[in-house]
Amino acid sequence: MTLRIGCIADDFTGGTDVAAAFRRAGLRTALVFGAPEDTTALPAGCDAAVVALKSRSTPVDEAVADSLAAQRWLWSQGAAQVYFKYCSTFDSTPQGNIGPVTDALMDAAGAGVTLHCPASPPNGRTVYQGHLFVHDQLLSDSPLRHHPLNPMTDSALVRLLSAQTRHHVALLDWSTVRRGIAAVRDAVVAHQQSGVRHVIADALTDEDLAVLGAAALELPLVAGAAGLAEGLGHAYPAAGPAAETLPRDGRAAVLAGSCSARTLEQIAQFYAAGLPSLHLDVLAAATGRDVIGEALAWYDEQDPDLPVLIYASASSDELAAVQAHLGVAEAAARVEELLGTLAAHLVERGVRRLLVAGGETSGAVTTALGVRAVLVGEEADAGVPWTYATNEHDGLALMLKSGNFGAPDLFVRALAETE
Repeated sequence: MTLRIGCIADDFTGGTDVAAAFRRAGLRTALVFGAPEDTTALPAGCDAAVVALKSRSTPVDEAVADSLAAQRWLWSQGAAQVYFKYCSTFDSTPQGNIGPVTDALMDAAGAGVTLHCPASPPNGRTVYQGHLFVHDQLLSDSPLRHHPLNPMTDSALVRLLSAQTRHHVALLDWSTVRRGIAAVRDAVVAHQQSGVRHVIADALTDEDLAVLGAAALELPLVAGAAGLAEGLGHAYPAAGPAAETLPRDGRAAVLAGSCSARTLEQIAQFYAAGLPSLHLDVLAAATGRDVIGEALAWYDEQDPDLPVLIYASASSDELAAVQAHLGVAEAAARVEELLGTLAAHLVERGVRRLLVAGGETSGAVTTALGVRAVLVGEEADAGVPWTYATNEHDGLALMLKSGNFGAPDLFVRALAETE
């Protein structure tokens, strides 16, 4: 079977989110962690392949180089169209990485124009008049503005992207989207003829994203969040069953590094359910205390029939105190190192269902485990699917959750269910 579409995601949970979107659209989807090598193999019969990088917050040159390498690999697998997936909160900096990566991918593909849309209506993210909303608030007024690495204090997407590219950026407004596929295609062509290279599209509903996806079917490169990817996936001819439901059982654990408001709610509900929970002291680890050894000793004492939670997540005030002591980059690196190392030890101890909260944490965990490719399975919540290792760690089920995704009871509910 020929690969229908390839995708490059700028973090690991973003990769999981967009892979779930392709699966909902009827495409049998594989997820590859990290820059693939020439020998990296996909599971048989895939319609879509997502390469999940850790390029959201890396230096611009590194993000561009890794994204171009992923694009070349996807082309080698037969993908004629490539989707660049970034977060539905568009979190980036004035220097990048969304603009520079998109420009580089377009240059390599010979694309004159591309369509952007970070809307994800099921998760409350919509775009209207070029402004990004979270439910009924502008992004810049919402709790999501407090991203620890890329704070989002502006909601105007044309302005945000214009700061990251030397090319012209323009808006395709909602009234045009509502007129349908032909109107969107005509507007994109008109923008290109006027010298615009990046077109930001409004979208308020999944139906709007389906229109945008169908209109973008012939573009060599499309960019946005998982919502537009699903709209694009639906525009491809039906491919048959997306994937079978695979078994998952065995010991279960949650590792959380995200400090988002939703992850903190999920931790609180897990604790309120009376399930075993342990907070990692990042500052103590920085002084040389054997925090990992203590956590493993605690884990060994727990009831094997109950899921456990080990977390470094913290409130905004607690996080600020840790960052003030260690620095922002060092604090993040410490959390990733701790949770990645713990993941490897837990799997050695028999964990076969592992839920990970946070994009950077998910990257650290999959890297520590040496998991390179998974088959995407059923979702527990929108954008939060189970994935299944196909080569390494056979029988290991992973759920990689973006910090802001999932219902408050996700940790308890997802790990209570087995197939």
